[in-house]
Amino acid sequence: MTLGTRKTLIWVTVLLLALPMGLAGSAKLMGNPELHASFAAMNLPNWFGYVIGAAEVAGSIGLLFPPLAVLAATYLLPIMVGATYYHVAVDSSSPLFALLLLALCIAVIFLRRGQSIWFPFGGKN
Repeated sequence: MTLGTRKTLIWVTVLLLALPMGLAGSAKLMGNPELHASFAAMNLPNWFGYVIGAAEVAGSIGLLFPPLAVLAATYLLPIMVGATYYHVAVDSSSPLFALLLLALCIAVIFLRRGQSIWFPFGGKN
């Protein structure tokens, strides 16, 4: 794989994760009732949706900075595990989109590990 192809693959993966996370987080911060209903269904307080929204927006911004991308993707992992749990256990709807975003988090962690400020097994990529 050429260096240009690798860089393109990394940025496409990052953007495929950052865009939906940033949009969903922004909608939660704006108080979208459809997105906050999931937290009520899990008996979580209303403010928890705003915390998750802020975390999603912060994570999506962090993904755009190569030294922070691994940290941001790791930060988003438990959010996507929670979303997957919600779709399987509470809502009984398809968890495929949440699983896709979870897989993209893992992909970003491995694709950006060489540029991370903290990944111990980095190596340059």
